[in-house]
Amino acid sequence: MEYARNCLSRFNEKHQITEDIDIIAYVLKRVAITVNNALKGNHSYWYLFESIAKKYPNNNGLIFVKPTSEYFSLESYTFQEIYDIVLRLSFILVDKYGLKSGDTVALDFTNKPLFIFLWFSCWNIGVAPAFLNYNVVGDPLIHCVKEAEATSLFVDPKVADQVRPYEKELSKITNVNYINEDELLLLIKNPSSPKFRQDNDLRNKYNATDYSTAALIYTSGTTGLPKPAIMSWRKAGLGASLYTKIVKITPESIVYTSMPLYHSTAAILGLCTTWLAGGCIALSVKFSVSTIWNQIKLCQATHLQYVGEVCRYLLNSKPHPLERDHNLQIAYGNGLRADIWKEFKSRFNIEAVGEFYAATESPIALTSFQTGDIGIGSCRKYGTIISQILSYQQAIIRMDPDDSSQVYRNAKGLCEVTKPGEQGELIMNLFFAKKPERAFQGYKNNTKETNSKILRNVFRKGDAWFRSGDLLKKDESDHWYFVDRMGDTFRWKSENVSTNEVELILSNNIDSIKEVVVVGVKINGYEGRAGYAIIQQSNDRIKETLKEIATCKLLTSYAKPIFVKFVPEIKHTDNFKLLKTHYKNEKFPKGENDDQVIYWLNGKEYQELTEVDWEKIISGKARI
Repeated sequence: MEYARNCLSRFNEKHQITEDIDIIAYVLKRVAITVNNALKGNHSYWYLFESIAKKYPNNNGLIFVKPTSEYFSLESYTFQEIYDIVLRLSFILVDKYGLKSGDTVALDFTNKPLFIFLWFSCWNIGVAPAFLNYNVVGDPLIHCVKEAEATSLFVDPKVADQVRPYEKELSKITNVNYINEDELLLLIKNPSSPKFRQDNDLRNKYNATDYSTAALIYTSGTTGLPKPAIMSWRKAGLGASLYTKIVKITPESIVYTSMPLYHSTAAILGLCTTWLAGGCIALSVKFSVSTIWNQIKLCQATHLQYVGEVCRYLLNSKPHPLERDHNLQIAYGNGLRADIWKEFKSRFNIEAVGEFYAATESPIALTSFQTGDIGIGSCRKYGTIISQILSYQQAIIRMDPDDSSQVYRNAKGLCEVTKPGEQGELIMNLFFAKKPERAFQGYKNNTKETNSKILRNVFRKGDAWFRSGDLLKKDESDHWYFVDRMGDTFRWKSENVSTNEVELILSNNIDSIKEVVVVGVKINGYEGRAGYAIIQQSNDRIKETLKEIATCKLLTSYAKPIFVKFVPEIKHTDNFKLLKTHYKNEKFPKGENDDQVIYWLNGKEYQELTEVDWEKIISGKARI
């Protein structure tokens, strides 16, 4: 009998039967709730939030870790308080600003409670918010507002000064509203202020299906400028609720995030996921190596949301007295490298890691929850049952051996899945091939870019799959691992960087640059790829050009090239396309023949890259 139990235990450990059954039961429950709401016409996340606010009125739903002159203070809101504030703000948006169901509103805000209050007030009155990256200015900002077809733009006082220079152009396409935060907070926190809750019939008139637009979240892509990806109600509701199970968020959980709310990581997998479990989101203004442990301790967080660079920065930091003295049990996010996985858990006394793969526009995500040594570094880790089910929904397909940017097709013209250890592109099944928008909503008013993400006739004639644009691989146990991004977009500091966008900004704003090509280069020990700009210009203005790049306000910090090289002529292919592959394989620090001069961004200025500098970079002693 003991032998039989041991065999069953080993079999369960290998195939994760118990875990799979538990997840499947939860998924079926959430799908039933989603279907029931859909039958009532309640597709909006608003109804889920409303039910949570009524179920857990006295639970803290939001803790704002607020910087003060005395370090930090906590600003807490219960679900009942959040609900009441949102109703009051909803009245103001309709009565003062004239918003109505079906509008789109652009929010240019830093991490703060008011961002969340505005966002949920929009959802209450049937308005779709467009989350702007507050680092984006100039033509990219104008482009983002225009593409969203926003009827109004609400601007955070903290970013108002960088928006005002473009107010004239912005005013031609939308109503620009500079928010008086103190005045607005007084109104929405006042219990005597009027409340407003839109009639359900009016709200549902706009939110007709579960794949309608809940919000617009921008992604760089490869076209040079940010594109508004459609976040559907299905992803905000069902997708977020499923993730609560994976990373074990409960009504007692406090999830700390310093990730920007304008990204889906913090907005959907952070806040929406946490609230659907009745848990509390602890929001920080921004990530800080020196103060993160003080903040985590102060708010008593149980979960830490990360991106890969956060984990590396923390490991490279000096020991902190609170880095093991906390309530954290789980860290979850994307980009934690396998080579630092164990060290991260061990040093910071964290029991489990929830790694995921997702893209803003992707119809589905991959998830992994790891407590022991099995599946370290994976972004998809399930048992045999779920893996078999997902084989109909997710696949990694082979790439053309002669052109890694193209998928491989066999003699029948069909694709093939990769073997264990072989990297290929991740694709996801769009079961409604004739109406793919039901699963993949794509980008607003951009049919060309949306269609470019759909691959047809993959495993059979007539099928349709979503192209992730990312390379993954699997092992013998069917655990999946992220490898790299394809094409001209690369990830750096957990942000997607469009090489075309950086090239346009540099060439359009620095007169001395005749031509420029930007690529992402791989550096051992670093997550993602670092920006590398190869510039064609005369040598007599190198110092001036480097200074202009370093101080260029139109480039976000993560998009600013880490490395720069000047050449007399940039290489092209025979059909005049930039030969980016040549530069992606650059040998540092001095080029293939050790005779090149390459500059690196050391803090706020560029300086010549030496052997000593390069050793510091790859050893982690110099931060880039």
